[in-house]
Amino acid sequence: MIWLRTLCFALTFVATALVLLPLWVVGWQRGERIFASSLAAAGIVPLALGVALMLWCWWDFAVRGRGTPAPFDPPRALVIAGPYRYVRNPMYIAAGLVLLGEAAIFGAPRLLLYGLAFAAVAHSFVVLYEERTLRRRFGADYDTYRAAVHRWLPAPPRR
Repeated sequence: MIWLRTLCFALTFVATALVLLPLWVVGWQRGERIFASSLAAAGIVPLALGVALMLWCWWDFAVRGRGTPAPFDPPRALVIAGPYRYVRNPMYIAAGLVLLGEAAIFGAPRLLLYGLAFAAVAHSFVVLYEERTLRRRFGADYDTYRAAVHRWLPAPPRR
C-alpha cells in the first residue's frame, strides 16, 4: 500500500512540479527541439541522475521510514541512510537536477529561472515547515542528525 501512496504523490505533485509546469514554461510545442544540440544531449546526465536519486529517496522513505515523500503521509522513522547520510534534502536536490536537465534538453533558460524559484520555495518549505516538524516528531535524534549532516551541500557526515 505504501508504494501506491508514493505513486499517487508522484503522479500529482512530482509530475506537476517537474513535468507539467516545466512544459508550460517552455511551451508545449518545444518538444521537437529535444536533442537538437550537444547541450540538449548533455541534459540527459543531470536528468537521469535526478530521477535515479529521487527514486532512491522514495525507496528509502518506503523501506526504512515506512512512509512516503508526501508531507501528509511522512515516514514513521527518521531516514538517515542512503543519500540522507550525506545531505538532509536529497529529494529537492534531485528535483533541481531534473529541472537543470530539462532546461538543457529543451534549450530553455526560462527553466533555469523556474528552477531558482522552485529552489527558493523548497528552501522556505524546509526551513519553515519540514525542519520544525521533524524536530517535533523525532526530537533529539533529529537534532543529532541535523548537527552531523548539511542541509543542502552533500558531504561526509560531520562528527
